[in-house]
Amino acid sequence: MRLRKTISTISFLFAILIGNLQAQNVTFENRTAFMPQFKKSDPKKISWGYLTVPETWGANDGKTIKIAVTVLKKNATAKDSNAVVFIQGGPGASGIDNIWLWLNHPLRENNDIVLFDVRGTGYSQPRLDQGLGKKFLEILAKNQSEEEDEKQKTNAAMSCKQELINRGINLDAYNSQAVAKDLHALKTALKYKNWNVYGVSYGTYMAQVYANNFAGDVKSLLLDSPVYDISTYYVENTSNYMTSLQKVFKICKSDKTYDKQYPNLEKIYYEVIADLEKNPLTVTVDKALIPSSTFTYNAEDFKVAVQQALYNKKLVEVIPLLIYQFHERRGESLGNLVSAFSSLLSMDYGVYYCVSCNETLPNNDFLKYQQNASQFKGLNGGISFYKSDFKVCDAWNSNRTVAAKKGNTLSNLATAAYPVLVFSGEFDPITPLDNGKKVAQRFGKANYIEARTYGHVPSFTKIGYKVVESFIDNPKQKLDLNRFKEADNVKLVTGITINKGVAKTGKSIGEQDPIFLFPLATALVVMLAFIFAYLIKLIKKRYTTVQDKIVRIGITITSITGLVLFGCLLMAITKVSEQNYFILAFGLPQTFNYIFLLVLVFLGCLILTLLYYILTIKKTDARSVIFSVIFSNILLATYLLYWGIL
Repeated sequence: MRLRKTISTISFLFAILIGNLQAQNVTFENRTAFMPQFKKSDPKKISWGYLTVPETWGANDGKTIKIAVTVLKKNATAKDSNAVVFIQGGPGASGIDNIWLWLNHPLRENNDIVLFDVRGTGYSQPRLDQGLGKKFLEILAKNQSEEEDEKQKTNAAMSCKQELINRGINLDAYNSQAVAKDLHALKTALKYKNWNVYGVSYGTYMAQVYANNFAGDVKSLLLDSPVYDISTYYVENTSNYMTSLQKVFKICKSDKTYDKQYPNLEKIYYEVIADLEKNPLTVTVDKALIPSSTFTYNAEDFKVAVQQALYNKKLVEVIPLLIYQFHERRGESLGNLVSAFSSLLSMDYGVYYCVSCNETLPNNDFLKYQQNASQFKGLNGGISFYKSDFKVCDAWNSNRTVAAKKGNTLSNLATAAYPVLVFSGEFDPITPLDNGKKVAQRFGKANYIEARTYGHVPSFTKIGYKVVESFIDNPKQKLDLNRFKEADNVKLVTGITINKGVAKTGKSIGEQDPIFLFPLATALVVMLAFIFAYLIKLIKKRYTTVQDKIVRIGITITSITGLVLFGCLLMAITKVSEQNYFILAFGLPQTFNYIFLLVLVFLGCLILTLLYYILTIKKTDARSVIFSVIFSNILLATYLLYWGIL
């Protein structure tokens, strides 16, 4: 009896000792803002810090990592400790960089918003990214075969893996189980009893693992665009994509206006694939994106461009236009799409492959993937952008001392007592409607909302905000599960005049770079001032010679045309961006064709006025003033030429 008591006491003390040792590896420290825009932010409203945790949970090797954390304090003055922790997807996308979506989110009124970068990602330390996204973009830009793309992508990933090993990174420590433990430690460090867990995309899988392992941490669970079965995440990639795309084909075919503008859209889609396989399309792009200043679209690039467009409702509306631009080989507008590829590849691929090759690809059967893709003959093997991950992970997992991770069990979710809300978007090509339904059924009782007309992550929409706010703030009340029926129907974009300069103009003005825009602003002020000054002098009959009158009338007409042109261009860009800003990547609706006519009128007036000024310069009074106004008009024309409007 005494021996048993002694053993129990020793075991208890040992457990406390181990717990204390483990606790020594988990600390939280405040720090200054990670982002320069928030350097002067009020720490009472936004706090920043690092959570230090073991790199490998359960190992007492002393190696730690830092998880970057940002807490947006709630607006309400109540002292309760309500909080929402947001788990970003990817895997490998930054949660903190999404701060702009949360600053004025309705949930912030009554809840702290906890944003964090998953271990190895973004502002967390160490960051596992080795610039793979940029390398992948350069690989995609080349005019080479699918096989060569996959080979170079695999080589780049393996180079990244070796660099991580050289840095002493434990590749096995980056997975959903570790993230779940990080979240549990973070909740404790921030002194929340429990919190609302909000996951999107791949973050929903991490959220489910976390909720399964630490049910007591979860006040409510919100899953947007959820992963259901990790073993089909890649296997069903092709059919998920085509199921969503078929909905666009159906909308186009069932409407006479759409069908007239984009006849036989589905047939054209497959024709584009066949054409690009034989004749890739090379377009000019910004050198800042691609050092060679060119991007070559092959069939695989086209397929992934369309697939990514299905993520966003506004992009869904331009898919027929996009397909026909490829069909007509309109490189001048397609060059603007490369920035979208750049955004797609902006996440941390070091984390992406650590997680994917640890827990996702090993549980997906490549033969089943091929069988799934073979249903769609015209695709010729699915989407290489995703298919290549099988080869990357085969190489990544070769010669590893630790076996690939098995699938995480989620069996505890069936008995969950906390409220659950699941969103799925109608056009989502990666986590389709069926996923959401099955995830909702995984729980004993869950709210399932089908987001009609939307794509990936529909909770971040006006309707979604209302539903989420209602659920989080009043989880026990009955939700309106049909809220998205009030969403506007998908309106396919028609009647667009193609102009590659519109997007560049909008971007330049939107960036509001004072150094870049100051000369233009000065020129516009000079033009406006001259118009008023000349009109006053004309009324008072200050000009006596014919030459003075003609040159000043010419400059006035040119300046008025230029100012009207610039004003109309800004108005058109603003109006279209409010309707669907993705249209600007291609040009402007035909209702704004008068702007392109004004461009020609402005250019013609400028040339005639300049020629007349040169021919009569010796007879013109106040030549320096006249030249400064002409130069201002030339400067406006130069900006239009730089943007590509001319």
